[in-house]
Amino acid sequence: MTGLPLLAGRLGNGRPADYIPCRMPTPERFRALPLGFIEPCRPSPAPKPPSGPEWLHEIKYDGFRLMAWRELDRVRLFTRRGYDWTDRYPSVVRAVAALKTVHCLIDGEVVVCGDDGRPSFEMLRSREHDSAAFMFAFDLLFLGGQDLRREPLETRKATLASLLRDPPTGIALAQHLEGDGAVIFQHACRLGLEGIVSKRRDSSYRSGPTETWIKSKNPESAAALGEDWGK
Repeated sequence: MTGLPLLAGRLGNGRPADYIPCRMPTPERFRALPLGFIEPCRPSPAPKPPSGPEWLHEIKYDGFRLMAWRELDRVRLFTRRGYDWTDRYPSVVRAVAALKTVHCLIDGEVVVCGDDGRPSFEMLRSREHDSAAFMFAFDLLFLGGQDLRREPLETRKATLASLLRDPPTGIALAQHLEGDGAVIFQHACRLGLEGIVSKRRDSSYRSGPTETWIKSKNPESAAALGEDWGK
């Protein structure tokens, strides 16, 4: 067997020297997690967004976190807690299957946009628009069987941008912004968005909570008001 399952499953005395542990969340009632699942990196909350040239800022999309895994001609979509939602979002599955690679693991957010072009969590949660859902991709953990998690964020994002240079319908590159984090956050709030996620440009990818990713939530957003429905 080749590709992601092998890379994600090398444990014990035979693991490579540069192995990065795949931190698995504590499963509800010892629920078995799927082969190849890697817990996503989770940003830490902060009272205000960071600023400085070492930080990149992304819009925090109002949707569900999703890890898109492709192994040859098979695509699977996992939630942040390891639930398999492959059957829920067929357009995302088709898009990942159409990418010019045979192995990849993409981190992103699945959303449904309203008539105003903004992500609508209510539309996504209703399940009435699953066929219109698409993925904003913001990180790339594996490509072509290569583990990219030790690479700096800037390198991973550049590789992802190359992979999504001409993306099929169902997936889009989440662009980042550079500049003062507080100013970017204020603009995001004025536009009615969920907030921003600030990430150190030199950071590696590590599962679980991290202080190299900082989230700043719009206090008027549904997520900030406690409506967190993510699996």
